[in-house]
Amino acid sequence: MRGRGTPENPPNRFERLFVESDPDEDGPGPPVPTSYYRDTSRTILSENHSPDIPFRWSLNPYRGCEHGCSYCYARPSHEYLGFSAGLDFETRLVVKEDAPELLRKKLSSPNWQPETISMSGNTDPYQPLERRLRITRRCLEVLARFRNPVDVITKSDLVARDIDLLGELASHGAARVMVSVTTLDADLAGRLEPRAARPERRLEAVRALADAGIPVGVMVAPVIPGLTDDEIPAILKAAAQAGAHGAAWILLRLPQPVDRLFEDWLEQHFPQRKDKVLHRIRQCREGRITDGRFGRRMRGQGPYAQQLAALFRTTARRLGLDRHIPDPSSAAFCRPDQQHRLF
Repeated sequence: MRGRGTPENPPNRFERLFVESDPDEDGPGPPVPTSYYRDTSRTILSENHSPDIPFRWSLNPYRGCEHGCSYCYARPSHEYLGFSAGLDFETRLVVKEDAPELLRKKLSSPNWQPETISMSGNTDPYQPLERRLRITRRCLEVLARFRNPVDVITKSDLVARDIDLLGELASHGAARVMVSVTTLDADLAGRLEPRAARPERRLEAVRALADAGIPVGVMVAPVIPGLTDDEIPAILKAAAQAGAHGAAWILLRLPQPVDRLFEDWLEQHFPQRKDKVLHRIRQCREGRITDGRFGRRMRGQGPYAQQLAALFRTTARRLGLDRHIPDPSSAAFCRPDQQHRLF
């Protein structure tokens, strides 16, 4: 299905009923449009308790993601909304229109102790819909007003649009951006991440952020054994040339039902490499296709996973990308209403 990461809509594991359409014998059906739903949540920050994730609070302006990455670990979260982790995830998006107002209310509360907020811990805050709705930008405006630290993770060049706000936060040491680059192969990226920015545009965004003095790094993520792992040195070299201040990596994660979706994707796009890729993944997961255990899910286990880690580590050191990008600081946090009362 052109422009989509998967044409499949597997049954929701939490629903008792499932409707399956008859296959179209005349070939592919018409394009599936993207539908939008309003989220009525009354809180905006999610608290993380996972010991291997380096942030406590995250803000996700959107549920589901139109980037359509075939491997996305966030797909199963759509099942909690009654949707499918397959095509639904990228075509039925839930929008938090009230996110900026809810964030302002949260930061204004005397109970809020300033901490870094990650945008976002699940789906991309700069997916295509953001160009029109600007919810992420409006949230950044709130964060800049309070000088609350923020950590942005994205695979979109749209992040460069908000250099003014990120630069304002960075002037207080309160901002950091990580841009995800999975591959430098534009054709492969178009298949893996059909509606995300192409690799060269992401690197242009890295360069623009670095030139503006905003701490920025590159996430080589996910590293797909047998498919993109040989690109680690090239991606790091391109990141260094773009001015990135540091880099990190994450091994491919395939929670259910993403494991089956990704296997179907391999069969469709790289049938001749499917067995090799799945074998390499299992080499990194103690014979399993996935391993959700804390401390292991991001890096894997075994000799092959150790080789990937060593390749990344030595290349990053050689290119000067092994430096730790300072965590965003909350030292400059202030509540605007309190400032006004002082005068």
